[in-house]
Amino acid sequence: MGKKRKREVELVIISDVHLGTYGCHAEELLRYLKSIKPKRIILNGDIIDMWQFSKRYWPKSHMQVIKHVTNLIAKGVKVTYLTGNHDEMLRRFAGFKMGSFEIANKKVVTLNGKSAWIFHGDVFDVTMQHSKWLAHLGAMGYDALILINRFVNFLLKIVGQGKISLSKRVKDSVKQAIKFINDFEQTAAEIAIANQYHYVVCGHIHHPEKKIIANSEGEVMYLNSGDWVENLTALEYNEGAWEIYRYASDVKTQHIKLSKHAREDRNNDEIFKDLVSEFLTHKR
Repeated sequence: MGKKRKREVELVIISDVHLGTYGCHAEELLRYLKSIKPKRIILNGDIIDMWQFSKRYWPKSHMQVIKHVTNLIAKGVKVTYLTGNHDEMLRRFAGFKMGSFEIANKKVVTLNGKSAWIFHGDVFDVTMQHSKWLAHLGAMGYDALILINRFVNFLLKIVGQGKISLSKRVKDSVKQAIKFINDFEQTAAEIAIANQYHYVVCGHIHHPEKKIIANSEGEVMYLNSGDWVENLTALEYNEGAWEIYRYASDVKTQHIKLSKHAREDRNNDEIFKDLVSEFLTHKR
């Protein structure tokens, strides 16, 4: 049998992958990326988690995600890396361009005559602005909760029960967290309306969403790409319409087999050398 035909997508927006942490679902993201043929990808922040980066934990599947994206760049696919708070070290490189790749802090793109304002969203986070140490501490606690969650799900699988998300349950049960999400969405929407954008696209809060938000000045479509830690979601734009992609609902993609290179047989140094070699070979 020949290779399965990849699904063509005009624009894909992915955020909050958190490569380098235990909560990252790199293999699932790899399967998704291998299932699509995108014309353009926007990586909307927190792709590599530089807050918690450690040489002690960098699985091959995490490097393979980078390798896959780099291969797309080498083939001419437009890839924009928008910086977030967990990869804020890259903000000093905003404006960098090479071939079809660029780094920026925010981006406005035109889609079928309509403007989309795209940025990570941490600018609205008061904790990030005034208490970075507290935000870092919260990130460490979040990663620990993810580890506990994996152990709990392992036990649930043994007894024949379905998976649960402890972090999602905690957030959904805390009124302050719900208020934060609502305030975040409203703030983004109001600024977008004031600037006459048709769409405002964020990440950061790990809450995938697509909805119209209106005020006395007008309305805007608010979109959030979610994350690849809890929700395993992305945004896709095709023929004038936005959709939230949900890995959990994509059975075909879940059965895509990954090469053993994403698992055990090669170290990251070898993968990195291949990554650089392929990029230089295909660079235009």
